Amino acid sequence: MGEKVVAGAFAPSDRQAYREKLARCLTGLERLLAERRFDRPRNLMGLEIELNLAGSDGLPRMRNAEVLQRIASRDFQTELGMFNLEVNILPHRLSGRVFDQLAEELRTGLAYAHRKAAEVDSGIVMIGILPTLGRDDLVTANLSDVDRYTLLNDQMAAARGEEFVLDIEGVERLVSTSSSIAPESACTSVQLHLQVTPDRFSDVWNAAQAIASVQIALGANSPFLFGKELWRESRPPLFQQATDVRPPELANQGVRPRTWFGERWISSAYELFEENLRYYPPLLPICDDEDPLRVLDDGGVPTLAELVLHNGTVYRWNRPVYGLAEGVPHLRVENRVLPAGPTVVDVIANAAFYYGLVRALADESRPVWSKLPFEAAAENFDTACRHGIDAELLWPRPGRAGGVAKVPAVKLVRDELLPLAAAGLDAWNIEPTDRDRYLGVIEERCRLRTNGASWQVDTYHRALEAGLEREGALAATTRRYGELMQVGDPVHTWPVGFPAP
Repeated sequence: MGEKVVAGAFAPSDRQAYREKLARCLTGLERLLAERRFDRPRNLMGLEIELNLAGSDGLPRMRNAEVLQRIASRDFQTELGMFNLEVNILPHRLSGRVFDQLAEELRTGLAYAHRKAAEVDSGIVMIGILPTLGRDDLVTANLSDVDRYTLLNDQMAAARGEEFVLDIEGVERLVSTSSSIAPESACTSVQLHLQVTPDRFSDVWNAAQAIASVQIALGANSPFLFGKELWRESRPPLFQQATDVRPPELANQGVRPRTWFGERWISSAYELFEENLRYYPPLLPICDDEDPLRVLDDGGVPTLAELVLHNGTVYRWNRPVYGLAEGVPHLRVENRVLPAGPTVVDVIANAAFYYGLVRALADESRPVWSKLPFEAAAENFDTACRHGIDAELLWPRPGRAGGVAKVPAVKLVRDELLPLAAAGLDAWNIEPTDRDRYLGVIEERCRLRTNGASWQVDTYHRALEAGLEREGALAATTRRYGELMQVGDPVHTWPVGFPAP
């Protein structure tokens, strides 16, 4: 939630006024869609990466304010925890050598940030969940000193009315409680944006939902939390539980969590914005002075600020985004599935695979979501989070037989989805050298059945076998991860374990 807000108390009348304003915003969005006021296709993509700060000992550093002061770039911003940063890459056109350009920009920016962080005994670690985080790190006192985070935490804690409960059963079981949303800050992700026209939105969103499980299987990089080995990608269950403002009684009634996969395929962007208003009480009832319908009557384009703010407090894994650029409205699909890291090459490979595959699937005359039940897509997402690169996923059978079959994720990717992703990148006019390089990284991950999560787990167990205690093994794994991340070779090439002394 990037909006600037001012902390303060809300009166009951504020929520009523905000709800009414949200309804006017939704009507404004409906009119903009009906009047076809949205930007033409420009093949624009964007990229955000959330980062961790850790010292040379592998332990988190609560110093983002000091590090940001030294970086002194608007490309880098705060995130929820004091050990978090976020880097934003300006929108790029999907064509030519864009992926190599993105890789170079990221390498340059992250190397600079790493040098500046080192001035205060910190370093940049690009990973889904920092393995060395402890319960005492994820507390209210370590939330970034920014009004919007304080206010969001206060409102979510008040809505919950009791402690947040984390209960994740994976290889081991973690049970923990928190009085705040601070555990959410453990989750650091990559967010991939794609600007789309309204007519194209539902096809792109449905395609992104259908392949979310595949993205997780390939890119899992978050197997540890609070010293426990959990799921291969533990961010989704952690994020859902850390933001769950429902007491158990409301959960038992089927009230939807604020972090969720969804429950159906869609036919328009409007449906998602309307659902957000229908299902989710406002957390931050802050109104501005704009009357969106009057702005439209006068021939202008409203910012729909309340709709945008509310949308930012509903954590869909593929989120609809309304924005303005130079006074022209546009829609984006924000893909929030992937964990950060391990390296720049891995991040760009994940992005190339996503943009190519979404393009190809959205172009199909008989799209995958017409053959795959939504419930199967949701089950796949859960399965991929649990098992990562070893997941077996439900997918439509080829040919006319119909139905779905269970297939290993790596086989599905190599046999069916990589050729589609390549065709999609060709449709974006991506240079063949970029296409082959980055999709080749995905193919090698599948061939070797290796990703960030599998490397972390294997290296951690190597450390245990060498006689280290649990905390020492996690710290050693984190330090080695940081070293290899800085070298920059893709994770499937990383040697497991530690170099000989």
